[in-house]
Amino acid sequence: MFCTLHGTHLNPNHVVEEFKKLLTRSGLPDVRFHDLRHSAATLLLSLGVHPKVVQELLGHTQISMTMDVYSHVLPGMQQDDMRQLDAALIKQERHEKEEE
Repeated sequence: MFCTLHGTHLNPNHVVEEFKKLLTRSGLPDVRFHDLRHSAATLLLSLGVHPKVVQELLGHTQISMTMDVYSHVLPGMQQDDMRQLDAALIKQERHEKEEE
């Protein structure tokens, strides 16, 4: 994914060192470089991106790896989902009353 100006591989330790420097300069908390992968998967899934798309982006052969390991419930996701369920039930109830 990352390469030098000459197209050769970067030293992984150098990438991590530069990432840590960027976090410090930006005043962000210290996180592992790999945490970006977890965050990206979780955010994509929370935005409604199809899990198969996320699976392919991450290079997983099994969808269970994507869903079990790399997706996390974000604060507010359950409330949003329950609001959608509530709206669907109310809509169904109104539809049934109109048919009576």
